[in-house]
Amino acid sequence: MMRNEVHAIQDDYPEDFAWCFGCGRLNEEGHHFRTAWNGNHTETIYDPNEKHTAIPGFVYGGLIASLIDCHGTGSASLALHRKNGFEPGSGEAPPRFVTGSLHVDFLKPTPQNVTLKAVGTIEEIHPKKWKVTTEVFAGDTLCAKGEVVAVVMPATFALQK
Repeated sequence: MMRNEVHAIQDDYPEDFAWCFGCGRLNEEGHHFRTAWNGNHTETIYDPNEKHTAIPGFVYGGLIASLIDCHGTGSASLALHRKNGFEPGSGEAPPRFVTGSLHVDFLKPTPQNVTLKAVGTIEEIHPKKWKVTTEVFAGDTLCAKGEVVAVVMPATFALQK
């Protein structure tokens, strides 16, 4: 998991929107991906466990895709939050994003029992759309690359009461 001293954008998601299986802090069964700034890039650190096995010794590709997906939407949230004049932990709720598109290229098998690091590069392509390119490393080995087009979450996604 990401270093505890880092304040991740997901730490600030309102409770109504903190249930994502990938990055929701309130989903007890989820992965709890946490995304934060590391210089001009974003970073998510994650330690897969044995239940994330594809075949013995290797991580399931669906976990890698989920990591790229949530890292992308979290990175877009970080970028727009900063553009709006805020940083994680400022007390201001960050904008939420949904995935408009997800593309993943698996470059090498991802070994089990190695910490994964997703590193994101962000580009604004529209006031409501951000493109995040992510590289996933297992140790020093680049195992996957992906791209997420993240879209500001429409108000219609709010739970109807």
